[in-house]
Amino acid sequence: QVHLVESGGGSVQAGGSLTLSCALSGDSIMSSACVAWFRQAPDQKSVAEIATVDGTTDYDDSVKGRFTISQDKAKNTVYLQMNNLKPEDTAMYSCAARSVSSNRCSTHWLWFNYHGQGTQVTVSS
Repeated sequence: QVHLVESGGGSVQAGGSLTLSCALSGDSIMSSACVAWFRQAPDQKSVAEIATVDGTTDYDDSVKGRFTISQDKAKNTVYLQMNNLKPEDTAMYSCAARSVSSNRCSTHWLWFNYHGQGTQVTVSS
């Protein structure tokens, strides 16, 4: 069983930055997995994904150039560095994970079989 715990959310003004963390525990999933960050509703596409086997990343167009997803395998943690935040970035951010044998990740919530509870990000104008 794999557990995901998010942290790092908070309230910032527009233009500010936050770093979210997704701590994965259980199994050895970080050796080869897709880990993604989502905003709110499960039917939405991810904003960023990373394939832990080789660090391949992908981003939604709305966050390209502002958000960076990264991993620290020693800490079993995936991060989402969010810069130049905008009010429209306000949401509950959740991470999700799935063990894979390649570096190809889906962007859909239901494709992932492990999900965290989320951390709230609020950006004021």
